[in-house]
Amino acid sequence: MSKDLFRAGSRAKSDCSVTYERNGAPLTATVSSSVGSLFGKAIAAAALRVAAEFGVMTGSFTIDDDGALDGTVAARAEASLRLAGFSRIPEAVPAQAPLADAPAAARPANARAASPRGRPRRARLYLPGDQPHLAVNAGLFGADCLVFDLEDAVVAERKFETRILVRRVLEENLMLGNCEIAVRVNPLSGPWGKDDLAEIVKARPHAIVLPKCESAADVENADREISILEEAAGVPAGSIYLMPLIETAAGALNAKEIAKASPRNVALLFGREDFSRDIGAVPVAALPGAESLLARQMIVLAARAARIDPLDSTYADVGDEEGLKASCEEARALGFAGKGVLHPAQIPIVMEAFRPTEEEVMRAEKIVAAFDAAAAEGRGAISVDGAMVDAPVAKKARGILRDYRGAL
Repeated sequence: MSKDLFRAGSRAKSDCSVTYERNGAPLTATVSSSVGSLFGKAIAAAALRVAAEFGVMTGSFTIDDDGALDGTVAARAEASLRLAGFSRIPEAVPAQAPLADAPAAARPANARAASPRGRPRRARLYLPGDQPHLAVNAGLFGADCLVFDLEDAVVAERKFETRILVRRVLEENLMLGNCEIAVRVNPLSGPWGKDDLAEIVKARPHAIVLPKCESAADVENADREISILEEAAGVPAGSIYLMPLIETAAGALNAKEIAKASPRNVALLFGREDFSRDIGAVPVAALPGAESLLARQMIVLAARAARIDPLDSTYADVGDEEGLKASCEEARALGFAGKGVLHPAQIPIVMEAFRPTEEEVMRAEKIVAAFDAAAAEGRGAISVDGAMVDAPVAKKARGILRDYRGAL
């Protein structure tokens, strides 16, 4: 490509390629699109609005579109201008939306409400950050959490433009529903992680997924970086959660320290595929999950001791419903509170697996009612259906009821 041509994006489903050419002529935008007769002017206007934010008045945009929404067009135009060396003019940046914890009536439609620390995180859907068509209506799939991936799902050459796209998607907050919104950044020890945080924090995600986490220091470093960025962007201090992702032997051995390393931590995640590679394990069909059983138990213990959620890895075979059900049953039996998913079709299975059963709910209600009645009479331990019930048992029963009500 010519030294005066700067391109971002690609002509793919719900995406577009935007090429900016540096020249001295007044700024123009040319659109090629199957819907150009209807939306060509709107597509061009989206790119020109971004140029105004950057104070760019000369040159030309060439936009090759395949159904991109305005936010995607804007993201690709912004990336092309930044590749050309332009920077946004501060006074051209729209005023920030009211804080997420402001009353609902004071927030615009695209402002995200805060995410409660104790909310259910049964199914978290991973979305490759460089594929905008997957973000469209993602909030309708029914997952508790959406994770926009800037790490494994994005090749090195597209890291720069992808973090801009994800930031724009979060700022627009369109069709993300009531899901908890997280972004998996690249490791902060590598060449992209800090730039990911600098781009994403200003868009106020609910959480950052921290991959390849191997020590408490990894979490502490991320906490410090986010704190600096929150202050600079006017984001409420400490409002962005952390979800450390353990994918190595070192991480598993340090799970206890990692889980307690920051008050931002709300969950401890496990990545089975990378963990298996790290320890040189060879999976055996007759013993599914055997290579990671000890590590998963350590993660559950560490998370539960730190009073945060242990969340299991994804199940790679999206067409194997029975295998997914079995994996969920195993995960729940080990004490995990949820599981990652790679495809929307997996969400109902995971949600159902981690939802308390009717029998569990009925017994929990019976235990809580009996314990509260005994406590009102000054009694401690009691018997329900022949089994002893004390304060820890009653607390567990209340947790089941809380999870059940959160699942409705």
